[in-house]
Amino acid sequence: MHEIVPALERARPRPSSEMRVALIHYWLVGMRGGEKVLEALCRMFPQADIFTHVVVPDRLSKTLRRHHIRTTFVSRLPMAASQYQKYLPLMPRALEQLDLTGYDLVISSESGPAKGVIAPPEAPHLCYCHSPMRYLWDQYHTYRAGAGWLTRQIMPHMAHRLRQWDVTSAARVDRFVANSTHVAARIEKYWRREAAIVHPPVLVDAFAPAPAGELGDFYLWAGELAPYKRPDLVIEAFNRLGRKLVVIGGPEKTRKTLEARAKDNITFLGHVPFDVLKSHMARCKALLFPGEEDFGIIPVEAMASGRPVIAYGRGGALDTVIDGETGLLFRDQSTEDLIAAIERFEAEGLDRLDPAALRAHATRFDAAGFRAGMERELLGQGVRVAP
Repeated sequence: MHEIVPALERARPRPSSEMRVALIHYWLVGMRGGEKVLEALCRMFPQADIFTHVVVPDRLSKTLRRHHIRTTFVSRLPMAASQYQKYLPLMPRALEQLDLTGYDLVISSESGPAKGVIAPPEAPHLCYCHSPMRYLWDQYHTYRAGAGWLTRQIMPHMAHRLRQWDVTSAARVDRFVANSTHVAARIEKYWRREAAIVHPPVLVDAFAPAPAGELGDFYLWAGELAPYKRPDLVIEAFNRLGRKLVVIGGPEKTRKTLEARAKDNITFLGHVPFDVLKSHMARCKALLFPGEEDFGIIPVEAMASGRPVIAYGRGGALDTVIDGETGLLFRDQSTEDLIAAIERFEAEGLDRLDPAALRAHATRFDAAGFRAGMERELLGQGVRVAP
């Protein structure tokens, strides 16, 4: 009996307000999707300390700056604030040198190296994974092909060692949580670990449908003009179709390159204030989402604005877009299939989907849903999150 009672005491969930919490994030140089998740974790654990490789405070939100942020030795290396990714081979060692003695809970936010910290033996370590490192695994050859000559020579040697560490460090995590079904499948593929799925928090309430009668006659592409997001497919498709397209996003150099290939029916706005993005999101015929992404917040923002989405049917879009109900999914990542999808979208009248129903679907991915999911997973690790 003397042995059973202490075991029962340890099994009771411990209030998070009584715990020292360490949040580990790969780098803090801006406010993108991963940093929005970290913000939500900071609201759940206002007493938490943040550990990261590199930080640029001026680019962070007030929520993150309120926390004590500690950096690894990578931050002290030359030009680390802008060239941090070149120090990737040093990051595993930097993580392992972090002293987490005295912390009762460790939560790592993984997309770059973050999960490889050495947690105290009594501290649960939960990893929220945005993506296993793409440049080491499924997109390795794409990244290498687009790199400079010297990087192409170094990558095979560097990536081999980093993959070994990446798999080994996965064993240090007590529980994985993935941001989508797509990422959960890659966690199982590369790390041989199961993962729960908790979608990231989307600021659904920041968007709203346009008043009746104010819809435009244009399609919309919005986001970073990165190659893997495939804006080139959209430009080529609308060059052929002749329909109106508005493109929002940068960087400026890529925008100018695409603009030189585009016909007069395509308008490029570059980076715009949030109110301009919000207005276009609410008035477009549909948002175009031709890339394969781990989750993809922009489609949810479009549906929160009452507008449907035409998306490539792989990756995170399979979790958020319901074919024929909240938009349309196309199978092949090609100009021809995107054109066929747009024509089907118009023929079936999917631009007339009920904005209220689209917005109701988007609320499944709001901040409250994220918090509830994380509370459930933490409770499984013996942690009861304070209200």
